[in-house]
Amino acid sequence: MPASLSHKPYRVGRSRTGLGLFATKPIKKGTKIIRYFGPLLDSKKKDEDAIENKYLFELTNRWTIDGSIRENVARYINHACRPNAESDVKPRKRKVFIRAIKDIEPGDEINYDYGTDYFKAYLKPIGCKCDACEKKRKKKRAEARAERLRLKEKAERKAKREAEKVAEKRARQRKAGAKKVAKANGKLGNGKTLNGKHLNGHNLTAAAGKRATPSKRGAARVLQA
Repeated sequence: MPASLSHKPYRVGRSRTGLGLFATKPIKKGTKIIRYFGPLLDSKKKDEDAIENKYLFELTNRWTIDGSIRENVARYINHACRPNAESDVKPRKRKVFIRAIKDIEPGDEINYDYGTDYFKAYLKPIGCKCDACEKKRKKKRAEARAERLRLKEKAERKAKREAEKVAEKRARQRKAGAKKVAKANGKLGNGKTLNGKHLNGHNLTAAAGKRATPSKRGAARVLQA
């Protein structure tokens, strides 16, 4: 890391992804912030074409900047899907500058879009951690939580309705059973009442009269005795 950057409008500091470059002074839109530099690699040379690292910046089909050297402070600038800067490429001059595309305030992290190829090769497999993507993931997590809560409440309401239906059904069954018992008890009571008209289909008065009145033969025997 460079010994001192106090005279520059940026500093290297801790970021969400490790190290990043942060503004120390206001940077106006359109300002060239820093140059991205390093050894030029010639793709026509096999040994140079074989070099692989995350800091290669392709200028043309032939020339690529190897920005992995420590002196290249611009290599600390992180990717963002909604950046506040961009890479200003000068292929003929074989130079790259990072230029502000928005007003950047002190403390803001400086970032630019690394491009589709880099994103697919290095960022997509692990998940982009820029602010925009973090906000999207946070929003999706919040939506997922809200959906789970909605489904839970829906299930609870359904279970409550089902329980109420079961309770109502049981109450109706108990009520109907009570009516049947009461009706059966009423019929049985009427059949056994002495002052009623029937007991198993026989006249109670007639039955009582037959038992109380002696026969004529019995009366004659009594007189003869």
